[in-house]
Amino acid sequence: MNLELFIAKRIHFEKRGEKNVPRPIVRIVMNGIVVSIMVMLVSVGILNGFKTEVREKLIGFGSHIQISSSVSNQTYETQPIQIGQGIIDSLNALPDVKHAQYFATQPCILKAGDIIQGCVLKGVDKDYEWNFFRNNLKEGELFMVNDTATTNQTIISKKIANLLELKVNDKYLAYFIIDGKVRARQLTVSGIYETGFLDYDKLFIIGDIKHVRKLNGWEDDQCSGVEVLINDFNRLDIAQEQVFDVVGNQYDNNGNYYLMKTIKQINPQIFSWLDLLNTNVVIILVLMTLVAGFTIISGLLILILERTNMIGMMKAMGATNKSIWKIFFYHTFFLIGKGVLIGNVIGITVCYLLQKHQILPLNADDYYVSFVPARLELTHIIIVNICTILVSAAILHIPTNIIAKISPIKSIKFD
Repeated sequence: MNLELFIAKRIHFEKRGEKNVPRPIVRIVMNGIVVSIMVMLVSVGILNGFKTEVREKLIGFGSHIQISSSVSNQTYETQPIQIGQGIIDSLNALPDVKHAQYFATQPCILKAGDIIQGCVLKGVDKDYEWNFFRNNLKEGELFMVNDTATTNQTIISKKIANLLELKVNDKYLAYFIIDGKVRARQLTVSGIYETGFLDYDKLFIIGDIKHVRKLNGWEDDQCSGVEVLINDFNRLDIAQEQVFDVVGNQYDNNGNYYLMKTIKQINPQIFSWLDLLNTNVVIILVLMTLVAGFTIISGLLILILERTNMIGMMKAMGATNKSIWKIFFYHTFFLIGKGVLIGNVIGITVCYLLQKHQILPLNADDYYVSFVPARLELTHIIIVNICTILVSAAILHIPTNIIAKISPIKSIKFD
């Protein structure tokens, strides 16, 4: 039998009266650990959720990797590039690529009644991946693109719909300036989406790519570029190398060089801002670890002082300092274990409620999301718990010198 563990259990689970009532110091130690674990999990969950939400919205509008013409400028009035179906098939065959699709953009001015609004028509083809807009569709339905007829159906954002006072199935005019001439198209609202990403919500309407091709006189294999979606954002750099092997250092039939950019290169400011958020979470994690550490140290010292008589008696009976330290180590570890367990339950529950029920709303105009998101991954939970337990275990070695200095004679008389 492990004598130290047996004594630690008797101390930890000792009963006062008929019930097992924890002493105030025990509650303080355990509550401190609970709060620390909970705050760390919620902080990591909110950061990861916020970064994921913003990142997925950027990807939804622009994909992970874009292939376009090197002569295209920074506006949405792009130069055409010729990309054959063979390149699309080669991209789709890459191990990290989920889907490759054509797109074309053209600036325009929308008019409904007496209201006008500048925006960009993003033309998509029949193989377009609609999951992003399907998940953010608020009214109406998505439209279908086919090889033959050009559809006038479009989906617009709720922001644009409110500005132009449009509803589903309403018609509106889109004016395009092509080679100095104004050309108009009558379009129809098929659906209304809302992502909460105001910068893009007020910018894009989604329509048939054949509109852009006809307006600019492009061929069927010409477009503004190709969007490449990958399976795992964490493998973006690897996927970029794979895509480069397909189109890198190549030109189309018109001599246009294939330029490849990742979503990070297209939106460097936003991703730099998201990276800076990691600093805030690191500070919170360090502070919460220190709180847990100081709580454990103070609680353990008080527990030792409470048991000074017992320590003296055990030393008088021949117990070693190491043996006595083990008793308090086990005793405190019971408290840490309870605190970690309760903290995990509360932290995970809070993150679940934040993500699934969106209980804390935000101003999407300022934060790019309409609620406080929280996404916890198993690796985050494991890392937080392991780090807390390791720090706690290291702190538990501090009282060794205190126990060694306790005199058996004086401690037995201690009151």
